[in-house]
Parts: sequence; structure tokens; C-alpha cells
Amino acid sequence: MFNPSQDDVRRFFCETYRKHRANEILTPLEAIASDWLKQHPEYDDDLKDVDAALGADYSVENGQTNPFLHLSMHLSIAEQISIDQPPGIRAAATALTQRLQSEHEAHHHIMECLGEMIWNSQRSGLPPDGAAYIDCVRKRV
Repeated sequence: MFNPSQDDVRRFFCETYRKHRANEILTPLEAIASDWLKQHPEYDDDLKDVDAALGADYSVENGQTNPFLHLSMHLSIAEQISIDQPPGIRAAATALTQRLQSEHEAHHHIMECLGEMIWNSQRSGLPPDGAAYIDCVRKRV
């Protein structure tokens, strides 16, 4: 099972950003990530310097969004939709995208549901509830 560290994730996105800017060949996963990088130009400065990225502290207390967490969630949701796991996420995401007329905005709504599912799982000590996750997304449609 793939279980990257925080540094691995940050290196992955910084390297993807570098390769995209240099017009180098991207792996399939990098190509998906690159599509989301392009939609978040506000993160360019965070992605330019891998050493700074590795040392950065994106604390909620300082009102900072963690660009690596945000981009990772986009990537995770894209993968979930591509394999329809949990079952029903593809249809729910498609319906939400159509209603909002924006895949990007739909992803942001789905992120809220994903975050809620993870938070509930961590708080309860139970496995993530995929059905509750799908229901949350469907309610936004």
C-alpha cells in the first residue's frame, strides 16, 4: 500500500510543478496533479522551492491553507471518481459538477464531505463511512 510521508507529498507536488514548467514528460499521476496545479496558481510560490516547502508550517491558527493537503484532496477525489470508490461517488460527483457547472467547485464541496467523513472516523475510532460520505455529496446536488 502506498503511504507517502508529508515530505514525500510535498516533493511530489514540487517536482510535478517543476516538470510541468520545464515541459518535461509527466507520469500519468503527475499529469492529473498538474491539471489541479494549473487550477490553483495561488500555490505557485509554495511549489517553486522544494526546500522551503519541506520546512513550511501551514497552521490553521495562522489562517493558512495547506496547499499540499488541498492538492492531495483534489488528487484523491479524482482517483475515487475514476474508480467509483466508494460506490456511487462517480454519479454523485457528476451530478454535483453538472449542477455547479464546474468540476473544480464540485471538488471543493466534495472535499468538505471527505473531511467530515475522515474527522468522524478519527473521532469515533470506526472505519470511514463511505455511505455517509456519498449521502453528504448527494445532499449538495
